[in-house]
Amino acid sequence: MESNSSTTAPNTPRWNSDRPFLTGRFHQEIKESLTKGFSMNSFSPGVEKAIGCYHASVQELIVIDDLLSALVGIEGRYTSIRRAHGKEDKLTFQVDASMDLTLQELAKRIFPLCESYLLIDQFVESRSLFKKGLVNHAFAAAVRALLLDYQAMVAQLEHQFRLGRLSLQGLWFYCQPMMGSMKALSSVIQKALSNDYAGVDVLNLFQSQAKAMAGDHVVRSLLEKMSDCASSAYLKMLERWVYEGVIDDPYGEFFIAENRSLQKESLTLDYDAKYWRQRYSLKTSIPSFLADVAGTILTTGKYLNVMRECGHNVQVRVSENSKLQNFGSNHHYLECIKTAYDFSSGELLNLIREKYDLMGKLLSIKHYLLLDQGDFLVHFMDIAREELTKKTEEISVEKLQSLLDLALRSTAAAADPCHEDLTCCVERSTLLKRLSMLKDLEISKTISDNDLEEPASITGLETFSLSYKVQWPMSLVISRKALTKYQLIFRFLFHCKHVSRQLCGAWQVHQGVRSANLKGTAISRSSLLCRSMLKFINSLLHYLTFEVKQWSFMCLISMEYYIVIFFVVEYSASHSEHTVLEPNWHVMNNRLQSAKSIDEVIQYHDLFLEKCLRECMLLLPELLKKMEKLKLICLQYAAATQWLISSSIEITEPQSGLGKESKFRTSSKSLKFIENASVTDSIQKFEREFNAELHSLGPILSSHSQAEPFLTHLAQWILGVGNE
Repeated sequence: MESNSSTTAPNTPRWNSDRPFLTGRFHQEIKESLTKGFSMNSFSPGVEKAIGCYHASVQELIVIDDLLSALVGIEGRYTSIRRAHGKEDKLTFQVDASMDLTLQELAKRIFPLCESYLLIDQFVESRSLFKKGLVNHAFAAAVRALLLDYQAMVAQLEHQFRLGRLSLQGLWFYCQPMMGSMKALSSVIQKALSNDYAGVDVLNLFQSQAKAMAGDHVVRSLLEKMSDCASSAYLKMLERWVYEGVIDDPYGEFFIAENRSLQKESLTLDYDAKYWRQRYSLKTSIPSFLADVAGTILTTGKYLNVMRECGHNVQVRVSENSKLQNFGSNHHYLECIKTAYDFSSGELLNLIREKYDLMGKLLSIKHYLLLDQGDFLVHFMDIAREELTKKTEEISVEKLQSLLDLALRSTAAAADPCHEDLTCCVERSTLLKRLSMLKDLEISKTISDNDLEEPASITGLETFSLSYKVQWPMSLVISRKALTKYQLIFRFLFHCKHVSRQLCGAWQVHQGVRSANLKGTAISRSSLLCRSMLKFINSLLHYLTFEVKQWSFMCLISMEYYIVIFFVVEYSASHSEHTVLEPNWHVMNNRLQSAKSIDEVIQYHDLFLEKCLRECMLLLPELLKKMEKLKLICLQYAAATQWLISSSIEITEPQSGLGKESKFRTSSKSLKFIENASVTDSIQKFEREFNAELHSLGPILSSHSQAEPFLTHLAQWILGVGNE
């Protein structure tokens, strides 16, 4: 994940390179410009005699003077500094070969300290450039302060030398305490230089080196002190993130990246929106001491960002004890991070629950998209029947929206303050094809191309869906992906409701000819088939949701046929424990009440939708295709019912009666059954197709119930329908 934040560093002033006398390296550079190669006899200009020409006591004084210069990176009269060609960090110190061997040996012991100083000084100069980042700047500043102490020590030694109180042995004695520390520090710096480390890599290098030097208390203390100084700039970035939700990272060193191309509006527009997961993300390089809490740090700042986007004050109250001072062994910084996380998590959760009414929005969506509040839907299906029966491309979405608004205003839904957020839409593909288009769902991998063939013409009854207007920050929970899953469930439920209504109409037609003696006729057989179909579709609806009992009652009460009402209510009462949406909703609701963060809310909501999709068989293509086939047969049968009845029943006028008794006789017309072979064949065909599909569905449900236990009770009931 790359951040698109600018990491362009300001240019270093030209005088820093054009005037080498300010860099500390001009002594070596001038010497190199005067000599093309190294010779054991080539030393500082103006030296006419070899040092071996002098007495040993004089040689010692000359060597001490040269070594004091070498300790601060300056060549002496009889000592030279050479850099290996192409290797800036590789130095060699040479002395005049005529020097006393004892003095040579003592001088060579001190040269490693001189080499360490030069390497450290070079690091300070090179890492002070803007482009090297804040961590290197802070580290270089700490090293510069250390070098000031080192230079003060050299100045004191020189003062003692001028007073005649310093011997070469004494110089070696005073230099020894600094040898280990400077060598360890130069070793760290050499690795940083050779690998061009910056930011997190520098901090990790210090951590690993400090652990490696656990046996040397002095060196370890020095490295830990340098680490604390280098991390000071990093701590300020971390503080701004966990306390304000702001990334203040001018050189791209922070381990959290921001992708500004991802906007929060994408949550309501794009099914695959990556805003919440990738707007802020972890880089590959994370400080080792923050690796265990990197996720917590990331989410802390993300929560603060959400609140700031809402116009909410996100400033965390920071006391002196809460400031991130260092990454020491007391792990105080971990407590500060946890405190910041608890604050941001609790504040954001309270904001979404209370100010933006999370549960109210979810309940409203449940009422409409999961058909928890069915009275508006009955009214809408009545007034929009003509528009919904049109082909998809002929439907006017604007007209459907006006009819939906009318249905909402004229039913109990008008009391819902969120009902104005409800909108309608018409999809362009069947439910199965829409499911296959969602690549994150398992069903997309199991559907063949043959299953995706669109029928010749599909109507709004198969493609109609409801949508819901969701604003920030509710779009974090109710994103386009979540809303799409709600719509998939709604489309399945809506079509089941439509099939149930059509079968109720067919049942009404059958009840209209009850006065005729139809026992043993094709119409009687058709009535039993209609009853089986009604039981199938209402069982399916009740398996999906509690509301089938209430909806079917309202649908049938207008038809005034109490027998069907009794059947539906009786069935619902006996199967009330076997449903999908309601139990899962209650589980999610309980989890949301105990959620500690918005991430947990999103997780529980997604789990609810995933479980509902699976238990509604929308992720089981084999079962879904069978259900669609059965519904199609039911619709075809319901459409043919009027023809079946009219072709089998003859209406005759009653004979006029005589006498007083005729006044009290009914004036209704008499019904007479007519044997019709085509009607009988059609009914038998519908019966065979329905029973065949139903019986083939039973074994499939039984086999799937081994892996999906929630299908067990539905399998038992469907097998019962087939045995009637």
